[in-house]
Amino acid sequence: MHGAPGADAVAISGDRIEAVGAWQEIGELGGEVVEIPDGLILPGFQDAHIHTAEGGRALSLCDLHDLSGLDSYLEAVVAFGRRHPRRAWIEGGGWTMSDFPGGAPHRSPLDAAVPDRPVFLESRDGHDAWVNTRALEVAGIDRGTPDPRRGRVGRDPGGEPSGVLHEAAKDLVADLLPEPSGSEWEEAILAGQRHLLRLGVTAWQDVNVFPAWVDAYRRLAGDGRLVGRATIGMHWDTRRGLEQVPDLAARRGSEARLRVETVKLFQDGIVENGSASMLEPYEGGDGRGVSNFGPEELSEIVAALDAQGFQVHVHAIGDRAVRESLDAFEGARVANGVRDARHTIAHIQVVHPDDVPRFAELDVIPNGQPYWACLEPQMVELTLPVLGPERSARQYPFGSLLRTGARLAFGSDWTVSTADPFAEMAVAITRRPLGEPDAEVFLPQERVTPQEAIEAFTMGSARVTGLDDVAARVEPGRLADLVVADRDVLEPGAMEDARAALTIVGGRVVHGG
Repeated sequence: MHGAPGADAVAISGDRIEAVGAWQEIGELGGEVVEIPDGLILPGFQDAHIHTAEGGRALSLCDLHDLSGLDSYLEAVVAFGRRHPRRAWIEGGGWTMSDFPGGAPHRSPLDAAVPDRPVFLESRDGHDAWVNTRALEVAGIDRGTPDPRRGRVGRDPGGEPSGVLHEAAKDLVADLLPEPSGSEWEEAILAGQRHLLRLGVTAWQDVNVFPAWVDAYRRLAGDGRLVGRATIGMHWDTRRGLEQVPDLAARRGSEARLRVETVKLFQDGIVENGSASMLEPYEGGDGRGVSNFGPEELSEIVAALDAQGFQVHVHAIGDRAVRESLDAFEGARVANGVRDARHTIAHIQVVHPDDVPRFAELDVIPNGQPYWACLEPQMVELTLPVLGPERSARQYPFGSLLRTGARLAFGSDWTVSTADPFAEMAVAITRRPLGEPDAEVFLPQERVTPQEAIEAFTMGSARVTGLDDVAARVEPGRLADLVVADRDVLEPGAMEDARAALTIVGGRVVHGG
């Protein structure tokens, strides 16, 4: 069952659920019995697409995620510089594109705030970076610097770098940043884990993970500090080819609370900076975005990984990127045979109607981030104008996917948006921005029910993490990975203000209690 409406207690034996029901009935069973006088018992949430290590580290950097507007960003940057006078770089991120004209900040305000140290600030979605002149100088970026493959240097009308770096152009500066130590990555993962456990997230897939981070996860799993259950989506290096498959295979494997069996690919970028790969040109121009891999190359990579038994997780925002990804998964089935591969396409922002039923037909998991599926400022000011009405109506088709039989998974993409599953689900149910009950509903036919939202953040995501046979249900015999909501979230309007009153992993209370 999704949850346990009407139940006010759960009996736990070891790390498993022994019984669920009324306190009077199961209180006599002995062992550990957790009483729930109020609220609702739910399976522990599982986040199918998140950046736990990076998110944990962001908490120790110049964090702009909870801020809005140029002045507040600059105040935070200056304050961070004062707190850390010995840091060679001011590094962080979390700015929002809709806070700047055209979605692109300029270096001049950063120069005024920090003229003497290089500054590197990633956008909230991680696809752009805002840098000052000093950072451009350190990286040797000037008017003569060519755009790298899969990236673009933002420029002023005269051709000088403007201070925004799109997609792979970020690496021109990011590659110069000090690399955190192994122990720093351990602390970052632990900080991310603490944040998730407080929100009722008991398992997650950390995507785009680099080798040093995998090593840090393994150390934490080995000595018991990894409390939640983590699945790793290893980074596919776009600067290399198929020769990296053996390297990825050497790092795979499962152990206590850690599963390393997935590879993450980026097929495109985002709509707002024109890098999402579209079947037809953006409004007002002839650009269709960029597919990071041509169809043949993507199919070759996916088939090679599938042949090795990997689960493949593809970032695809635009409708062309989604189609190319589906084509590649279909090709892998032809080349290698049909298996329970659990291949995943994440974000699925714009999906052509012809491709919606293909998810179910190919048993590909659509992995949605519901917090974005509403008419918030970035959508209204930057997305809708470049997509136009017809394509705008094809965004985040959660309801349509479910109606065609797809098994939908939800993830937060934290720190791009909140990691709170209740907030994410509230937007999926209402298709309105959080806290705006009178706002226009965005594509009402794509709303989901509370039960469907819970299913996507539990059993749907468990298909991604590989835990669907042992967790994600409040049933005897399954792992006692549970969250207790502080109210009955199946009631109309209750999801938005709900909180995790209690989080249990493997029978152990890790939050609340």
